[in-house]
Amino acid sequence: MKSITIKGSKRESVGKKATKALRNAEMVPCVLYGGDKPLHFSAPELAFKHLVYTPNAHTVVIDLENGEKLNAVVQDVQFHPVTDRIIHVDFYQLFDDKVVTMNIPVRLVGSSPGVRNGGRLLFRKRKLAIKALPAKLPDFFDIDISKLKIGGNIAVSSLLNDDFTILHPDNTVVVQVKSSRNVVSADDDEEEEGADEAPAAESAE
Repeated sequence: MKSITIKGSKRESVGKKATKALRNAEMVPCVLYGGDKPLHFSAPELAFKHLVYTPNAHTVVIDLENGEKLNAVVQDVQFHPVTDRIIHVDFYQLFDDKVVTMNIPVRLVGSSPGVRNGGRLLFRKRKLAIKALPAKLPDFFDIDISKLKIGGNIAVSSLLNDDFTILHPDNTVVVQVKSSRNVVSADDDEEEEGADEAPAAESAE
């Protein structure tokens, strides 16, 4: 899995006054859990742009001013209720020999014949929670929908892998195509397969 480096500075004071001063300076108070004791540090607000505001999953290298570098994952992000600015981030430290839980994004690959025939694509699970060793964490789940017909679905059972454990029941539906009023026959689809068509809108339920 790809990682993003966050340059941070250890915090000597963790009181409300010090925290407010950090935020006024456009710094984000952070805590790293999972080690011998919680580590309090701060990092520039802009450093989180490509970590928080993205559908992708990343691990993090926390690069402290003393040269110490720690591997971690984001555990929780708190936003200001009015401005939506990041006001606090919790991290969890990674160790090579300890499994970690993460939400991994799902990407759909290909064009569904069921959608071309007028069916509705329902993308029910855009992220899947998994448990794995850090070195085994995937960047994405790529799901091929090129054979997904009307009434068909792809469930977690088809994504099982020895490298990780998916924390959802095997029968959890990730994506499916349901019938709609615009359904056409398979024969019509074959005749129009070479024609340019507007992509069907995805619906999440």
